[in-house]
Amino acid sequence: MKKTLIATAVASMLAMPAMAADVTMKFGHVGAPGSLFEATVNNFAACVGEKSGGKIEVQTFGSSQLGKDKELLQKLKLGQVDFALPSSVMSSVSDVFGVFEMPYIIKDRDHMRRVQGAMMDKFQGAANDNGYHIVGLAENGFRHITNNTRPINKPEDLQGVKLRTPNGAWRVKMFQQYGANPTPMSFSDVFTALQTGVIDGQENPYAQIASAKFQEVQKYLSITGHVYTPAYILTSSKTFAKQPADVQAVLTDCANDTQTFTYEKAAQLETDLLAVIKDAGVEVNEADKAAFIEASKPIYEGFAAEVEGGQELIDTVMGLAQSS
Repeated sequence: MKKTLIATAVASMLAMPAMAADVTMKFGHVGAPGSLFEATVNNFAACVGEKSGGKIEVQTFGSSQLGKDKELLQKLKLGQVDFALPSSVMSSVSDVFGVFEMPYIIKDRDHMRRVQGAMMDKFQGAANDNGYHIVGLAENGFRHITNNTRPINKPEDLQGVKLRTPNGAWRVKMFQQYGANPTPMSFSDVFTALQTGVIDGQENPYAQIASAKFQEVQKYLSITGHVYTPAYILTSSKTFAKQPADVQAVLTDCANDTQTFTYEKAAQLETDLLAVIKDAGVEVNEADKAAFIEASKPIYEGFAAEVEGGQELIDTVMGLAQSS
């Protein structure tokens, strides 16, 4: 009889739901299922749950469920969302982040690590000045051009092409300089705009192109690698400051762990997803990067002239291109 009672009690305990987390936090992002953004956010959420012993639960919401990039930035400040994963849109928060909009300024992920090591205080300060806190860095990746007009080998091939860009002033200026007709648009609107011919093309890393299925509505992929975009595991200064020190430590540690995961995942996706895009029937060409770099000089000159400390930012980032 006792054994039966004990067995029943154990069974009922196992059937009970797990104890609720002490802290529940919402993480919104624009990435589609299968995207690098989704993988990044899910990795961060799992790490936080594990390292906190289940005391912190990070709930993830992709595909712009909680808002598009600019809406998420606003919701962070309002405390309606705890984390977001912005990339290019950070140049609208502060011109300091615009340095990553300079074409070909970041050579590879090791270069980005050195920039982070030497300059993170600068970027964190710019975020703090605008009410945000960077918990850690991830990435969107190296960006390439897809379109339905023609293969893009040199900047002049972009002449008149209606090209979607993120909402960032320097990306718009860059493609204007190349001769395109840049059209800022939220990521979630791009597939339909391509499908209906509202725009001719767009530019994104392979992970965003493939997960959003742009290969279904695009004829050409030109490997330009024109911009490397970091992504930022971002919260508001208020949200971060109100967390106890042990919670802050878990969030920061997991952001660092997630960056390593993201870099490894991104490198693998660059190989895997290029094959997916090709297999969909998209014509692929290697662009003349030297021609793009030459055409980019006015963008650097404009940034140096218009942004306070712009030339110093450029010089510092470029100076870190080679490991010491």
